[in-house]
Amino acid sequence: VQLQASGGGLVQAGGALRLSCAASGSTSNIRAMGWYRQAPGKQRELVASITSTSMTNYVDSVKGRFTISRDSTKNTVHLQMNSLKPEDTAVYYCNVVWGPPGRSISSSWGQGTQVTVSS
Repeated sequence: VQLQASGGGLVQAGGALRLSCAASGSTSNIRAMGWYRQAPGKQRELVASITSTSMTNYVDSVKGRFTISRDSTKNTVHLQMNSLKPEDTAVYYCNVVWGPPGRSISSSWGQGTQVTVSS
C-alpha cells in the first residue's frame, strides 16, 4: 500500500488545518490508518488512528480538538485539526497497517507534511 499525504502549512494559534492521506495499491486489507507527528528533538508519536470499522483513538493532547475520519470509498483518511497550538508544530506522517485476516501485518508511511503553528 502506498500513501499520498496532503495538507499542512502555517497557521496562527487557534486556527485550523486539514490533513488528508490517500492510500493506493492493495487497499482491500487495510486494517487501520493513522497520523503520527514528530517535533524537533522529540520521538514520533501517534496522534490519531482509525480502524476499518471506524474505531478511533487519539493522544490525550489533541482530544476535543482533532478529528480523524475516513472515506472508505476513496481509501482516504482526514485529520481535521482545530484550535491549533504552537505545541502542535511538527512534521505529520500518515501511516497504514494492512494484511489479510490471519496473515502477518505490514505497515507503510507517507511522506511527512509540515504543520507550523505560530503564537
